[in-house]
Amino acid sequence: MWLDRVLKLPVYIFGEALLGVALATVPLAWWLGWLNMGWLYAVGFAIGAVHTTAGSAAQIVLTQVVPRERLVEAHAKNALASSGAEVAGPGVAGALIRFLGAPVALLVDAVMLAISAWILRGVKVHEQRKEVPKGEGWRRFRADLMEGLRFVRQQPLLIAMATCVGVWQMCHQAALVVQILFATRTLNMSEQAIGLSYIALGVGTVSASVLGHRISARIGPGPCLILGWFITALGWLLLAVAPVGTLGVWMFGLMLSLFGVGAVLIFINFISLRQAVTPEPMLGRMTSTVRWLILLPAGPGALIGGWLGEHVDLRASLAFAGCTCLLMCAVAWHWPVIRGVKVLPKPQDTVPGTQVVDEATT
Repeated sequence: MWLDRVLKLPVYIFGEALLGVALATVPLAWWLGWLNMGWLYAVGFAIGAVHTTAGSAAQIVLTQVVPRERLVEAHAKNALASSGAEVAGPGVAGALIRFLGAPVALLVDAVMLAISAWILRGVKVHEQRKEVPKGEGWRRFRADLMEGLRFVRQQPLLIAMATCVGVWQMCHQAALVVQILFATRTLNMSEQAIGLSYIALGVGTVSASVLGHRISARIGPGPCLILGWFITALGWLLLAVAPVGTLGVWMFGLMLSLFGVGAVLIFINFISLRQAVTPEPMLGRMTSTVRWLILLPAGPGALIGGWLGEHVDLRASLAFAGCTCLLMCAVAWHWPVIRGVKVLPKPQDTVPGTQVVDEATT
């Protein structure tokens, strides 16, 4: 709700700078002898708060610098940059920690975030924000909250996608809590073998980032979303039946690669669709509402996966994730509001009860 009242780019820039400061305090506290678990908890809280606010602002800023009809392509390119960083980042971090130590590695991370914030200052966007009369900010909070919920509830596409992505998050967490245990205890993989297998995850995410928007343009963002769910479900089911031995190790890597491909296809289309259908003055409320809805099932999913892994078998958790996701794919395929989306939809022209003012910022 707050994001709809302010300019998003400054929030994004401030978030990047705050992340850099938070990380820089860790080596400083270590050097002064103040570092303890309480300090690390505070830094972790700051990082989580920044990702909640500045992360949402970053998604909205993207809609202000690219035409809405190119949102899938823009998110795909953004995913490519993130995937490249995820592939190269652990290796660079490992080298820095080995040769310079962990404190210096965190300082390098803080400097990179400061550079990111400085670069973002040069981005020019044309923003629209909601005008709130002075003194009514807090009194409008509940009304804005309900307005955001009503908007999401009145959009069949948003409700359908939030439901399906919520189920997918549940499946993802159910598989995630056991996949490393499955690799070590069932497949007898070493730490080195597991680490090398994660290269396949990077290959999958980079490949999908390069080709994702072309696939979406060819079959439509709705079917592409379903394809992403199906690919991840296939990966979990393959791992559930993976035999012990070399083939099982390769299947673990294949699962990671399939997950990388599927996850990128899911989120470049999911984020693009929900932004495309939403008028700019509602983007903040829509984003926070939908993110809250899709993360609600994550906790129960982790609990289900852990319970099945402990009381039944580790393969049962993976099978639950794969079968549930496949069932959700079947439902989504017969849900015209998702399968029938072949092009990005247009937002409503106006939002009732909203006064919009235009501002340009640099």
